Amino acid sequence: MSAPSEQHNEVLKALSTIMDPDLNRNIVDLGFIKDLEIDGGRVAFKIELTTPACPVKDLMKQQANDAVGALTWTKDLEITMTAQVRAAVPMEGAMKIKNIIAVASGKGGVGKSTVSANLAFALSQAGASVGILDADIYGPSMPHMLGLGQAQPRTTTDENGQARMFPFEKDGVKVMSMGFLVPPEKAMIWRGPMIHGALQQFFGQVEWGELDYLVIDLPPGTGDAQLTMTQTVPVSGAVIVTTPQDVAMIDAKKAYNMFGETNVPILGIVENMSYFHCPECDHESHIFGHDGARVWAESLGVRFLGNIPINLKIREHGDDGIPAVIAEDTPKAVRDAFRNIAEQAASAISMRNHAGENEAPLELSN
Repeated sequence: MSAPSEQHNEVLKALSTIMDPDLNRNIVDLGFIKDLEIDGGRVAFKIELTTPACPVKDLMKQQANDAVGALTWTKDLEITMTAQVRAAVPMEGAMKIKNIIAVASGKGGVGKSTVSANLAFALSQAGASVGILDADIYGPSMPHMLGLGQAQPRTTTDENGQARMFPFEKDGVKVMSMGFLVPPEKAMIWRGPMIHGALQQFFGQVEWGELDYLVIDLPPGTGDAQLTMTQTVPVSGAVIVTTPQDVAMIDAKKAYNMFGETNVPILGIVENMSYFHCPECDHESHIFGHDGARVWAESLGVRFLGNIPINLKIREHGDDGIPAVIAEDTPKAVRDAFRNIAEQAASAISMRNHAGENEAPLELSN
């Protein structure tokens, strides 16, 4: 039974009061409303977001429920939340990766790999298709942190005689690392051209399939690996990881400036080891300083993606090969911190990708 145009208009008018806080437009004009069906007093539609990790997904659904439910003739309401992740650039050829997120730091020891792993798995938990590339040629840690050991990846040969590698999977996340290709004790004494060639192989010869997000765990510093990434593939944006103390912030600023010089947008800044919450006395100690990354982000006009506490479970699960964000015994505050960072990073990418797009919204009937 087709919907009368008056009811159709009333539903869209009600939904047009709901604003996307990042894109600053209502969800009807943005084209988020899909498959609107009205049958008497029954209303059903989908809200298709630009990422499954949308930080206001639940709020938007509740607002839609309240707005359409307030119509006098609505008797039954069905709202389905879906997502269609936009690509940063048109996908061509074999490259089916919509967005590439580079995770970087100016120095080692700030927890960049921990943030990379938990960012990837938080995005996957939200419903995105995700891969993680351990691009730290000199010190690959993902095989250990994800409990994948030193197994060799499966390989095949394509019709052109070129070798193809298949990434490992961990709880639905695809993983590739130099750590799968060389013994863990082997010192990688490589110059720039060798690093460049290896990283190109990770994109040109690995069967990543279709991904919404590929998280790249870069080595610390501002060297060959970082330059290769920015010059070889279209990086959607970078996440800078630091700790609160001055020495870490000084080096993090170098990483920030490097991405600026290579025209890679900054998605935001993460402050790791932000504080220690004592489970015995409930006291919060700022061991390495307080809010340095937040203040820095505000001074730059970029997003502060969030802060992560010092917590024993993060270290234990990293050693046990389980990202803390998916471990059941990780404190809720820690899991929520990683999920918030993933939501904020995904939101920043969506804002960039949506700029200039002309979605075809549902129109009011005459």
